[in-house]
Formats: sequence, structure tokens, C-alpha cells
Amino acid sequence: MTSKKKSAAALLVPVLLSAMLIGCAAKKPAGDGKLSIVCTNFSEYDWTREIIGDTDSADITYLLESGMDIHNYQPSAQDIMTISDCDMFIYVGGESESWVDDALRTKTNKNMKIVKLFEAVNDNIKLEEHKEGMEEEHYHDEDEPEYDEHVWLSLRNAELICNDICNKLCELDSANADTYKANLAAYTDKLKALDSDYTEMAEKAKVKTLLFGDRFPFRYLVEDYGLDYYAAFTGCSAETEASFETIAKLAEKLDDFKLDTVFIIENSNDAIAKSIISSSGSNNAKIEKLNSLQSVTSDDIKNGATYLSLMNNDLETLKKVLD
Repeated sequence: MTSKKKSAAALLVPVLLSAMLIGCAAKKPAGDGKLSIVCTNFSEYDWTREIIGDTDSADITYLLESGMDIHNYQPSAQDIMTISDCDMFIYVGGESESWVDDALRTKTNKNMKIVKLFEAVNDNIKLEEHKEGMEEEHYHDEDEPEYDEHVWLSLRNAELICNDICNKLCELDSANADTYKANLAAYTDKLKALDSDYTEMAEKAKVKTLLFGDRFPFRYLVEDYGLDYYAAFTGCSAETEASFETIAKLAEKLDDFKLDTVFIIENSNDAIAKSIISSSGSNNAKIEKLNSLQSVTSDDIKNGATYLSLMNNDLETLKKVLD
């Protein structure tokens, strides 16, 4: 774990103590008859509500509904208590969620079902990759492997995770099991259809390389479809400033591959992308955004954002750029 994240995790101790003091104040209403499900990120939340469908059998809490990035989130005392007695807890399981182990040690619901995305995707977890031109990590502990957390950006991983969510929902609520399974089957068909659209996009693409003047959380996605990439930072990097060497190397890649686009992710500053373009021979290159689904807000959800709609928006952007 990086030294920054170790410090952040240490701050959880007083939070846990505070949570224990406020006790039952944060518990769900007794006898409401609904499952209580807590999700740490948007994709988990959206998959779960798709599987539950219209049954009205569960209250789903999305912890990062303010739009805070998973890499910066630390739970409040209220969040800890919400997790403590929920019926199902869904989380990624990467380094950014190192606080979860402590949170689960304090749980009051001993029958809680837990979905850990890293376990649900079986052997599909990837180590962080340091590509040519990428900025060196200043805080990385070389003694510990660091895994790419962004498993939700693979539609194929999404199928595996949704299966796990559905199985555990059925264990908790056998009365609605047939509905959950039917909803899963219908949703899986949609995931497969979008996966096929991505495959077709990649097969037809004239350009097979993406260049990011930003963090790169899309490794699971590009490897599903045989695309390559270069980027300023790894997907979980805490760095925000790129060195002259990084800018120069990425500008060189922009020219070498005759690319006309530099990508950034949502809510990101485009200063690095602009520097790459101005340092290259491709001064007419444009900047495009891809959404990593890490900062989806409650307002976005109210306005219709779903996992499938956001992944489809990324597909349309890639079609436009890679054609």
C-alpha cells in the first residue's frame, strides 16, 4: 500500500470508535421487510438495482453518490454504521478500499452477504502496468503488488459480478429468487450485446492505440478488445503533474502513431493533454473524454445515467476517434 493510503487507512480507527458510540442511531428501521444493500461504487449500485428490478425488496445505498472518486473516499461514522448491519455489502476490494477490512470487523450483522469484485472476477485481476512514458509513482511500495482496481470497466467482468450479486440475493430472499434470476438473464443479454458492439468497433477500427494525458483506468476494457494504450499515469495514480520527460515521450507517441486525439477521463483537467499536443507535431489534435464511471452522482442517476448508458457513450466516442 502507498504511504498516503496507509495514512488514510489509519484515520479510520477514530471513525470506527465514533461509529460504535452512535450505536443504533444509524440502523435501518426495524420490520420494514426490505433488504439493506450497501455498494461502494456506481457500477455495483446499478447492477444491483437491475437485478432487483421492480420487486421493491431492497433499499440500496450508494456510498459515493456525491461523485467522490473511489481513490479519495474514506467512510464517515454514519457510513460505517450503515455497512455494519446491512444484509449485503458490495465492494471492489482494491487498495483504495483498504478501510473495508476494519469496517467489516465491526459489523453487527453476522449473516451479512459480501460481494467482493476482485473475487467475483476470478482470475481476471490485473497488476498495475507501467507503460513506456508513464510517470513514475512517488509513493508506491515496491514490496506489495498493486492491482488495477477498475474491474467494472470490462463488460465481461460485469457478467461475472452480476452472477455473484444475483446468487447472494437469492440466498437472502428466496421468495423473489425467480424474479432475480429472470432479471439477471435479461440484463446479461444486454451486457453481451454491448460487448459484441465493442468487439465490432475494435475489429473495424483503423486506429488501435489510445493515448491518455491522464490516469488510465481502462486497461480491462482495452485488453478485452485487443487495443493498446499509452498514458501519463496508471489508473490508480495519485499524481497530478507530469514531468517534461513524460510529456515529451507521449508527444512522441502521438506523432509516431499518427494519432489525432488525446484522451482524458471525466472531471479531469486537460492541461497535460494540451501540453502533449503542443509538444507534438500534431497541433490540430483534439481532446476527448471517456467516462470511467468513478464519479457518477445521485443527480446523474436521477437524470438517467446507467452502467449501460455510460459504457455505450464511451463506445460511441471510441467509434468516432478510432475509425
